[in-house]
Amino acid sequence: MANNKEFKVKNGIEANTYQEDLGTIITSSTSYDLANASYDSINKFIRSQEASPLGLFFRSDGLKLYIVGAHGDEVNEYDLSTAWDITTASALQLKSISDDSNPSGIFFKSDGTKMYICGYTNDNVYEYNLSTAWDISTVGSVSHTLDVSSVDNIPIGLFFKPDGSKMYITGDQHDKIHEYNLSTDWDLSTASYSQSSPSIYQSSRQLFFTPDGLKVFLPDTPNDNITEYSLSTAWDVSTLSQVRQFNVSSQEANPSGLFFKSDGSKMYIVGTTNDRIYQYSTSVALKTLDLSTGSVFQLTPSANFKLVLDYPAASGIVCQATLLLGGHSNTINYNSNIQFSGGAAPLNPSTNETDVLVFSTRNGGTTYQASLAIDGAK
Repeated sequence: MANNKEFKVKNGIEANTYQEDLGTIITSSTSYDLANASYDSINKFIRSQEASPLGLFFRSDGLKLYIVGAHGDEVNEYDLSTAWDITTASALQLKSISDDSNPSGIFFKSDGTKMYICGYTNDNVYEYNLSTAWDISTVGSVSHTLDVSSVDNIPIGLFFKPDGSKMYITGDQHDKIHEYNLSTDWDLSTASYSQSSPSIYQSSRQLFFTPDGLKVFLPDTPNDNITEYSLSTAWDVSTLSQVRQFNVSSQEANPSGLFFKSDGSKMYIVGTTNDRIYQYSTSVALKTLDLSTGSVFQLTPSANFKLVLDYPAASGIVCQATLLLGGHSNTINYNSNIQFSGGAAPLNPSTNETDVLVFSTRNGGTTYQASLAIDGAK
């Protein structure tokens, strides 16, 4: 689409109209995004099955959910009639855990034929076989036990690398993530301690890694936060550093269990105050102005999104972009490196109006100065 511009010059000379092609706006989305997370006002009451829920686990298709806790000393299995919609979860069956009176963490092998439980009475991780995948009624006796008391005598959280070659636990004793190597994938009898992370927040509970091993999330129970950490080397907890926190105190004062939808667009937490599962959105639509393709862009939003500018000229060269923003009633979040004069972003233009926003940078896009050049309402 072209942007037509007309100019008048002196002495009666009529200028030609010239056309400038509009720059490209790239549409994408984030995932596992706590920076833009929001509560969906969706929750599921589970106290009838477990009054002290500590851990939760979803099957990868979102049609099965498992809860473990210290009150019932059992695993509860739920069916979801709609994938990942916790309001459609119905309790199916339970399995008593007699090996530890305080089961706290739960994990399954990716094919559902093995279940792992950690508990803080005996300070062990237990491995169980399931003769029918994902059916806890077919859980047999313990096949292998790993004593983790030497690294933490109050183990709470449990997670495995997707290929089963690494296991991670958290606990209340040392407030660290502890990493184990398994020489045979998913075989707990071959596990050996590898290393521990730098200190994390006190009483951090169930942990969750992104599939690439570059992020890990933990509930910070005393402060009612979910804390995001990055790993500069995938799956190597010694390279861990804190990124941000997301407060959930309006829903749960003691978050303990944590899980994400397989595409990272939803986060689920459970806690011991309200005995409910809460659902959050952790994905946001992005609109990126590709400054390498032009300097004028046109956009009329049809949904909420986050605006990003990228691919500017090198540092030291002034780079400017103009956005023709059509009227809408959606929410725009501007990327944190966009700074509006006066400190606040302008209000949305009304229907049939167009605002003109100008962005400029001279440091290669580290920061952008922004202003409302033309208010469509005036």
